[in-house]
Amino acid sequence: MFPLGSVLFPYTPLPLRVFEPRYLTMIGHLLDEDDPEFGVVLIERGHEVGGGDRRSRAGTMARLLTVSAGAEVLHAVAVGTGRFTVDRWMDDAPFPRAEVTPLPELTWNDALAPLRTEAEAIVRRVLARTETGWDADTELSDDPVAAAWQLAAIAPLGEYDRYTLLQSTTIGALLGQVIDLTLGAEQLWSAG
Repeated sequence: MFPLGSVLFPYTPLPLRVFEPRYLTMIGHLLDEDDPEFGVVLIERGHEVGGGDRRSRAGTMARLLTVSAGAEVLHAVAVGTGRFTVDRWMDDAPFPRAEVTPLPELTWNDALAPLRTEAEAIVRRVLARTETGWDADTELSDDPVAAAWQLAAIAPLGEYDRYTLLQSTTIGALLGQVIDLTLGAEQLWSAG
């Protein structure tokens, strides 16, 4: 498990700069696996370094794609796969571990196409008027489920809003919340 100060969504990239000994050990273990995956959860409160944090119950599995060594640090890239809930945290030695239950994958219904189009238009409009880590022209997957999660990832929202999106139980609910939360964020920026 890799507790972070950010939410990872399925179908989205996760660049990591790994320097803490316990996570270097974790990456070493993952490199021995045929299908190296680890869980990512949001740190609700506390510090990323040294433990003592409060971790969220829902997270996303990440498949390790690449690892390269730098000076005293590893640079890794992973991609989000399936979501899960944490049933029980285990001992953090030699690195954080947990027992988890996979959450069902969300399914697409073609009747949601207009909602997806609306969500994408709103997210891109707001991105064009704000300075975030994502460009308004960010390319999305042709797969509608992947694109819905990617919209959630690029929407200019805070981590607690992203965590709300991560817990969506349907694609329709996910897209509806992306719209509502992005419009709410836009109003806050306009008022400020």
